[in-house]
Amino acid sequence: MSSKDPTVRSNHLVLRLVLAVLAALVLLICIAMWWWDTEPDPFDPTAVTQSELMLLKRPGTAGAETTITLIHSVEVLLNKRGGYLSNDKLPPGVLMDNIPNWELGSLTADRDLVRALRNDFSRSQTQSTEDKDLAEADPLLSSPHDRWLMPSTESQYREAVHHLRAYLDRLTDDDPSNAHFYPRADNLADYLQVASTRLGSLSQRLSASVGQIRIDNVPSSDIPAGASTVAAPGGGQLVKTPWTHVDDNFYEARGYTWTLLAQLKAFQRDFGPVLKTRNADMSLQQVIRELEEAQKPFRSPMVMNGSPFGLFANHSLVMANYVSRANAALIDLRELLRRG
Repeated sequence: MSSKDPTVRSNHLVLRLVLAVLAALVLLICIAMWWWDTEPDPFDPTAVTQSELMLLKRPGTAGAETTITLIHSVEVLLNKRGGYLSNDKLPPGVLMDNIPNWELGSLTADRDLVRALRNDFSRSQTQSTEDKDLAEADPLLSSPHDRWLMPSTESQYREAVHHLRAYLDRLTDDDPSNAHFYPRADNLADYLQVASTRLGSLSQRLSASVGQIRIDNVPSSDIPAGASTVAAPGGGQLVKTPWTHVDDNFYEARGYTWTLLAQLKAFQRDFGPVLKTRNADMSLQQVIRELEEAQKPFRSPMVMNGSPFGLFANHSLVMANYVSRANAALIDLRELLRRG
């Protein structure tokens, strides 16, 4: 059959057209991945609270900034560039892992705070009745983070925001009995204990990027996801994160510290009097300063995993340093709050 046959020419044209469409599709996916692969900028809780209260035409009250910060952080999670990616099953979202891990870290801090609001901050004692909207928001925000079937993750989290706004509406209205927020030292100390545990775990996982020798036998629950353990010379076990999971831990830590930083800034206002009474305001400021360092813009095109004193950087160890220093300052802050 001649190459000039109309059928052959038609087939070649169709093939070129298909290849052009595929190339354009791949290019669009790559552009979308590049555009979506961006962490949201840190926000000022006080500015967001003032703007929100002006729209609501409500006065500020104890607990308003903490609640609005929680609402805003969840809304950023859902509405940031590219939207919520953790439950995407199609390109480009399904091909990405950095921002989904950032989302998981941020979501962990949001879940911890809504649980503290439900169980501690909104209740005067353990025998008091829990707030109806917070009781609904807690399980909704704790629903699976990667569910795409109905009800989807986004719909569950938006419903949680709806209940949080209902609590905020009652908290800031003219009737002080409609909703409560108790800015006590023991409530804050209990939440900081949870945050300290999270930071400690993140620090260990980040440090395992280059291998970490642990003297005692390591229980399976303490081994980071995907990490391997081998006997170390001189005893103990060497826990090492595989290179495919190094960036996962890094971005999860970035997401958690992003949200925790906003929460601690909100606590400065809502727990201001008790912090000053315990001489703990400067200690909280120290924690905030360390977390701000952990949130400086990340300029590298990839998470480097060089040796501790090698030629190339190790971003996980840099992040672990800030996380550990923030945790140490947080432990000192908790001690000040518990001394009475």
